Amino acid sequence: MIDLHQIRENTRLLRSCVPATAGLLAVVKADAYGHGAAQTARAALEAGASWLAVACVEEGVELREAGIGAPILVLGGSGPRAMEAAARHAITLALYTPQQAAEAGKAAEAAGKPLDVHVKLDTGMGRIGARTPEEVVALREALARQPRVRLTGVFTHFADADGESLDFTREQLRRFEALSALLPEGILRHCANSASIHRLMPEAAFDLVRMGISLYGYPPVPTDLPLKPCMRWEAEVTHVKEIQPGDAVSYGCTFRAERPTRVATVACGYGDGYHRAATGRAEVLIRGHRAPVIGRICMDQMMADVTGFEDIAPGDTAVLLGTDGAETITAEDIARWSGTISYEILLAATGRVHREWTE
Repeated sequence: MIDLHQIRENTRLLRSCVPATAGLLAVVKADAYGHGAAQTARAALEAGASWLAVACVEEGVELREAGIGAPILVLGGSGPRAMEAAARHAITLALYTPQQAAEAGKAAEAAGKPLDVHVKLDTGMGRIGARTPEEVVALREALARQPRVRLTGVFTHFADADGESLDFTREQLRRFEALSALLPEGILRHCANSASIHRLMPEAAFDLVRMGISLYGYPPVPTDLPLKPCMRWEAEVTHVKEIQPGDAVSYGCTFRAERPTRVATVACGYGDGYHRAATGRAEVLIRGHRAPVIGRICMDQMMADVTGFEDIAPGDTAVLLGTDGAETITAEDIARWSGTISYEILLAATGRVHREWTE
């Protein structure tokens, strides 16, 4: 279940940290980090966001087809076919080479519509973007030769804004200011991500601030903002049984009971997107009780030790992510058990996991 009220509340809280002169962009790529792109986009826009960002043109088209008319920026690179779709659907692209500028011009011509673009600068991420003054000038001149392509912005991405030191981030900020000064005045400039919302306001605000993981209640750095997670993941208890000392549970017999043990089977596994790597460390919440997962997590099921909790029965709800009574499991908890990051946990649930959006 996704709490859209909390999406709005997190947006308002983040908006309060950003100077009034800067707009707020909601990053809704990867199906809004698993929260539902269209639903999340609408909630964020209602609460103060003015822009949206996606990873590829296809994600932007899905938002347009859902009836969302707000400005959309594609953060990644795009090929010629995607560029034409972007022009047809009024989606802004990231460009960083003269060749792309020429391809964008052809795409806009084929679509019969202008195409807005933001120049992407690589100031230290090492991923995509123009890196040197010479590359920026060459791109600027290439764009000037494309009358249907409109340069409306420039941006970069911080590589270490959530690190212990901000030295590298401030060096990126300096490079961004120097390189963006080579482009025409009056275009949008933006570089702030979630971490820099909490650590680098107002110096990194510029004209637009991008909220990613913080929108979903998982700020990457300590903050006083009362942001809260928006996702709750539940599964059904399908069976409860008693096993005896020496009895094994799950594949490989990696777990053997050392005492009489009450075991609840939960209808969720790695086929649903729950990380198998959490085996031996994961916990679930059932009727407010914290129950350790025992044995290997299977494709479709997992087993939990509910010894001492006689009230637990088939049909009960197991909370995999969220709060039940006084107990809470966060995406950061599951990430720690799985050896990954909260981002991956939030978008891991597969298509067979039913989604509901609530208020």
